[in-house]
Amino acid sequence: MQVGDRVRLLTGREEGIVTRLLDNELVEVAIDNDFTIPVLRREVVVVAAEEQKAFGKTAAAVANERKAASTGAARAAQAAGEKPAAASASGSTKKGSGPTSPPVKIAKGLYLALVHQSPELLAVHVINNTDADVLYTYGEERPDGTYRGLASDKLDPKAASKPLGHWHLKDFDKWPAVLVQLLPHQLNGTTAYDLLSKRTQFKAATFYKSRQQAPIIQKEAYLFQLDEKPAAPLAPPTPEKLAETLKAQLSGDAPAKPATVAPTQEPAKALVAPPHELDLHIEALRPEGAEGLSNTAMLKLQMDTFEDALSRALATNMHEIVFIHGAGNGTLRKEIHKQLSRNKDIKFFEDARKEKFGYGATLVRLK
Repeated sequence: MQVGDRVRLLTGREEGIVTRLLDNELVEVAIDNDFTIPVLRREVVVVAAEEQKAFGKTAAAVANERKAASTGAARAAQAAGEKPAAASASGSTKKGSGPTSPPVKIAKGLYLALVHQSPELLAVHVINNTDADVLYTYGEERPDGTYRGLASDKLDPKAASKPLGHWHLKDFDKWPAVLVQLLPHQLNGTTAYDLLSKRTQFKAATFYKSRQQAPIIQKEAYLFQLDEKPAAPLAPPTPEKLAETLKAQLSGDAPAKPATVAPTQEPAKALVAPPHELDLHIEALRPEGAEGLSNTAMLKLQMDTFEDALSRALATNMHEIVFIHGAGNGTLRKEIHKQLSRNKDIKFFEDARKEKFGYGATLVRLK
């Protein structure tokens, strides 16, 4: 199972797309109406390509494609300050509206393409519309300045990458900046090229105007060129420069390499024991509550807080700790119990006092 696979939930008839692999047993799935949920891998099955060939697209998939096309067109017109053109029931333009303009031919180059998987979900691809191989890395830069490398591979000439990420239009204001590094290469080629780095930050004023037919994949996409300035050829050193460098090294006149300075280690911070009762409700962890967070982001924040508190409780020799997770749909409770069952430093765990917490807390006894 990989990011981008279309899957069906075994507990129902819903279908969705795998947008993230959370761990060995949990994946994030975007259901066709665009909300994301964490799901156990054993509770979903990949929809095989042979199934779609035999039975055709599902009604939901067809409806999503039509909705995606109309939604993208309306947003593009709105961003440009225009009113979308009316269409007939058959989907053609009204009589007398003039001939349809021919598709724009896309120039050779390297592109970042965001393609609709559903009306609100976009898949991110790198497209190599050149005659050379391209080595690339793909990563995301968060608003706080942190960088996370997510993919690296080689693209053959006239090829597109697999989906490198999945983003929701409803979270447009929170999208990270994309950093792509590109290195063209030709087998037995006579020219070496410098590394090309391109940072792309999306803005609403230009994003919706960028929609057009993407090369190679032949789908409507929000398209951004990555190599407006092509990679510069690396000039090989001249024989005179090589001779001068060698002479300096033999005579001892070459500049000395700077001495390596050992980094200064900061003193270790004292461990602070967590509270005996730790509330993992999202309102207790963030002053603004769940605003702006997806279900997956909330679960990750809660699990990170749980793991940090458990490690500090063990390090400070606490005898027991209570984690208040609430009842809800049971996802957080299952994840906590799964982690506790794998930890050899746990004596046992059980539901905390029901008269105080109901079924919404777990008592953990530590060795």
